[in-house]
Amino acid sequence: MKVLVINCGSSSIKYKLFDMPRGRLISKGLVEHIGEKGSEIKDHHRGLEIILEKVDGVHLIGHRVVHGAEKFRRPVVINAAVINKIKQCSSLAPLHNPANLTGILACKKLLPGVTQVAVFDTAFHQTLPEYAYIYGLPYAYYRKFGIRKYGFHGTSHEYVAHEAAKILHKPLAGLKMITCHLGNGCSITAVDKGKSIDTSMGFTPLEGLLMGTRCGDLDPALVTHIMNKAKLTASRIDGILNKESGLKGVSGISNDMRMLEAASKAGNKRAKLALEIFVYRIKKYIGAYTAVMAGCDALIFTAGIGENQKSIRDRVSSGAFSHLRKKPKVLVVPTNEELMIARKAVHLITIRDGSQPRRKMSPHGDTFPLA
Repeated sequence: MKVLVINCGSSSIKYKLFDMPRGRLISKGLVEHIGEKGSEIKDHHRGLEIILEKVDGVHLIGHRVVHGAEKFRRPVVINAAVINKIKQCSSLAPLHNPANLTGILACKKLLPGVTQVAVFDTAFHQTLPEYAYIYGLPYAYYRKFGIRKYGFHGTSHEYVAHEAAKILHKPLAGLKMITCHLGNGCSITAVDKGKSIDTSMGFTPLEGLLMGTRCGDLDPALVTHIMNKAKLTASRIDGILNKESGLKGVSGISNDMRMLEAASKAGNKRAKLALEIFVYRIKKYIGAYTAVMAGCDALIFTAGIGENQKSIRDRVSSGAFSHLRKKPKVLVVPTNEELMIARKAVHLITIRDGSQPRRKMSPHGDTFPLA
């Protein structure tokens, strides 16, 4: 079965085509500059036409959708009702969900007979307990506006947790793990018995760790204080917190970890400080999640920095578990969100169609006997 996985951004489409259930990658690519001035690609419909000129025989489409709020706890087959609910979630992810929807609607026109499945970044974190996702605000804001911690990078955290269990040759249901997705965007998740019980990103991806250009945790009163002092609009302060802060803002150099490490070694104090803050915040979350799980069996690093910057991994893990009698395994597990989306899509339609083989595939690529 050929499964096309689509990740639509506001001006780009990433895709991967898999042969499932083997998980063999057939092709992948990126269409950029969609709708931008001077671009020949006017919209996502044309972008997908270009992709479909390169792939054929698609049996199933899996879409990455960033925000499912509390409406979606698991993947769903896309229909008119699902499209409307994704639209309703767009107020929580105004830069992402509308772009994801354009891809869904374009595929509906271009491949009208092909089943589409939506897989949500936030779904894995829907297992957080209420005390972990409710903020210390008037409870009415949660009821009226859905103000709560949602978490992101869920598909990545779920994928690497399952892969780590395979590497350790232990059942996921018996493991306590901390998964660190460290890229330009960074998040950490406490995974207990295969479920997310806490995660560093919150209502938006701004909460949590110091990131490439995002500030992460700060005193919320600072926002209004800076706005008043510098006479900034809400839009301007939002841009500063998301695009001008983090590693880039502290160092004054770049959000590229390789450049910062080189500058730090050359004696640049602000680059050194940015790295120290980055590592410290990660260690602090690891300590907190080890405490709430009463232990940790594995610490997993993934994504660009997590997979490629050994010096950062070493600095984070050094001394982080010195208080524990049993030290956790430290693993590097390359993430593959697209493969996870393909697996979940196949699993969903297999169950829906009632066409399970004698051994049924789980959404994680494992097999288990049918009951």
